[in-house]
Amino acid sequence: MRIISGKFKGRRIAPPKNLPVRPTTDMSKEALFNVLNNHFNFSELKVLELFAGTGSISYEFGSRGCSPILCVDGDIGCINFIKKTAKEFEFDITAIKSDVFKFLEKHSGNYDIIFADPPYGMAQKEFEKMVELIFEKELLDEEGMLIVEHSKYTKLDKMPNYSFQKNYGGSVFTFFVPTLRDESEDENQE
Repeated sequence: MRIISGKFKGRRIAPPKNLPVRPTTDMSKEALFNVLNNHFNFSELKVLELFAGTGSISYEFGSRGCSPILCVDGDIGCINFIKKTAKEFEFDITAIKSDVFKFLEKHSGNYDIIFADPPYGMAQKEFEKMVELIFEKELLDEEGMLIVEHSKYTKLDKMPNYSFQKNYGGSVFTFFVPTLRDESEDENQE
């Protein structure tokens, strides 16, 4: 695994082989961040990564200057690895061991970007519940974005707040925003 851009571009990170993860591929990460580059100034972002695994996505945000970053995962091995790596790179990353759904039900906060990479085998209704909880709890800034990584078999494009999706091999990134503004309303207000 490597960091693909920012201050630590090209640096390799070697997670333990026994972690229960499926890291986002370099190709998919590069494509994701190409999309995000068009929407955000990274140095001003607060980021939440759910089902963080190795923390690969958080390191990309950290390398681009995002701060603070909060990672949540249910595996203590993943959390310990994220803490160790964050310290090594001096990233402003906090890692919390928690069931993601319990975390979402209790957490209050406001983030510019929430990235979630649940196990691809997670049930469709669980994916939907996660997205619904994020919007019910108003965890996203009004200009923020939720990105969910999933397999092509999970369909999230009919959910409220859906914006668009991008397919990369066997992975799909679905993007959600708090409200889709009606452009005609904007024109009428000018």
